[in-house]
Amino acid sequence: MVCEIKKQSGAAFSLKKGEKLKVIDPKGEQVSDMVLFNAHDTREKISSGKTLDFQESLLITKGDFLWSNRSNKMMKILEDTNGRNDFLLAPCSPETFQIMYDNSNYHPSCFENLYVNLEKFKIEKDDIPTAFNIFMNVQWDNKGELTVEAPLSKAGDYIVFEALTDLIVALTACSAEDSNNGSFKPIHYEILS
Repeated sequence: MVCEIKKQSGAAFSLKKGEKLKVIDPKGEQVSDMVLFNAHDTREKISSGKTLDFQESLLITKGDFLWSNRSNKMMKILEDTNGRNDFLLAPCSPETFQIMYDNSNYHPSCFENLYVNLEKFKIEKDDIPTAFNIFMNVQWDNKGELTVEAPLSKAGDYIVFEALTDLIVALTACSAEDSNNGSFKPIHYEILS
């Protein structure tokens, strides 16, 4: 069954070892932030640093693993029709919109959508790690300066992960204008046995 994450919102759910998670961009140019926790000990969680170390790449795609802060493989990427995913930027937060967008008004954020949906698993704000940015298109120049460009994902692009341990997963339909080419759309996901 395909589930929808409405624009600028999120979801959290359990995923058993061996199950597959398919994350779909149904309309194109929409980023999704994903965080992972070990379902039996939530102090073990996805690690951007360990994943970048062990995969030896800034771009994570088909055949790569997502690693934990304890150097354990949490997921393997089985398929990736877009091929542009990274760990280069943290989930957008209220502070993101104040500092980078000069906006002090309320604005939905991935950080809020992650922790609000993870509360039912007793995971708190300070437990949220840097997310795996699915479909995100961050570019860099020869000086290392980063720019966020429009996602390259087209309508129907997807990525499939296999859980290598029992997990708690949280996903968003990203709320940052720059990350999504100025518009907000839903993200779909499906759990496959």
